Amino acid sequence: MKIQALKGFKDIVPGEVELWQHLETVARDVFARFHFSEIRLPILEETELFARSIGEATDIVEKEMYTFVDKKITMRPEATASLLRAYIEHSLYAQKPVQRLFTIGPMFRHERPQKGRLRQFHQMDIEVLGSENPRIDAELMAMGAMLLKELGITVSLELNSLGCPDCRPAYRAQLVSYITDRLPSLCSDCQRRSVTNPLRVLDCKVPACREQMEGAPSIQEHLCDGCSDHFQKVQAGLRQLGVVFSLNKFMVRGLDYYCRTTFEFITSDLGAQAAVGAGGRYDGLVETLGGPKNTPGIGFALGMERLVLLLQQQETAVTEGAGLDLFIAGIGEQGVHAGFGLAHEIRTVRSVAMDHEGRSLKSQMKQANKAGARFVLIIGDTELASGHGILRNMKTEEQQNVLLSGPAIIGCI
Repeated sequence: MKIQALKGFKDIVPGEVELWQHLETVARDVFARFHFSEIRLPILEETELFARSIGEATDIVEKEMYTFVDKKITMRPEATASLLRAYIEHSLYAQKPVQRLFTIGPMFRHERPQKGRLRQFHQMDIEVLGSENPRIDAELMAMGAMLLKELGITVSLELNSLGCPDCRPAYRAQLVSYITDRLPSLCSDCQRRSVTNPLRVLDCKVPACREQMEGAPSIQEHLCDGCSDHFQKVQAGLRQLGVVFSLNKFMVRGLDYYCRTTFEFITSDLGAQAAVGAGGRYDGLVETLGGPKNTPGIGFALGMERLVLLLQQQETAVTEGAGLDLFIAGIGEQGVHAGFGLAHEIRTVRSVAMDHEGRSLKSQMKQANKAGARFVLIIGDTELASGHGILRNMKTEEQQNVLLSGPAIIGCI
């Protein structure tokens, strides 16, 4: 009986991995233009980190985390908490007043696997720590929009504000009153959330619940002066940068640490899994995790599986960039021996492959074509005797004799 990958866990095989590489290459280029630095984080963290940051009443902490209970450690379900833990532990706030950081890697949640949602999934997580300026919010969203545009992915940006600890309590009380009047008509999850996390009821995807919540009060109508001013300036910043957005009063996000700005990048091309990226501001989280007081932060994450699905739908061509410069076809033992040394020499500057199994020239040409080789160098007894190999351009089918030396071959390919 064959052993297969666990449910919700997926291999990324050749033919698909090139899309992932393309995605990361474009992303790193965009992040560099906005002066972000990479940070690499461990997969395992203390369970308490996520209970304190994400919130004990969230679905993630209550039902979805992979936790080693006896060790009190958890496989990270998201990256923000881990990144902030590292920011605090290494005193990165002392190095720069504003830190711009990103990380790329796998996350783990025990969810029902479906298209674009796996139990091991990958995210690009981008955070700015140390500034509460609304221009930072606008710039971060503009960077996300720029990245998606350069990938050729069409999305819409939805925006909301969740207020702050000063203005949220009055709104929460009004929302709870509204929910209580409709409690019997809501699903069991919403009935539970009405007590533990009533804002999440706004985000329920069950059609009956969405219908019941259509007339719910909007937090945008309950913002304090400071939050209202901040939200208006965020919108002004987006308009100045030419970023199109719409307001969504029902967007609350699933994590407790968000305040003020929240946003999502939405696609219409993936069915129910509409969000390809989302994030928001979390101005009190650093202090909650033991860091310096009054350290604001904002960030967002992009789901890589969903982005790859969109690239596949568009049949994005990336294999050319990952192709092979040269395939060396050695004929006979001496031809293979000579090619072996040349391949190593040429690999200092070009990508090279060759066959070591003594296959026929016809078979090796098929291998070269399948590998996407731009050139094939043929070396047999005749070529060794003359000191010149046959270099074939696989696109034009033109052939030329070339000296069997690394520099000479490199100069021709």
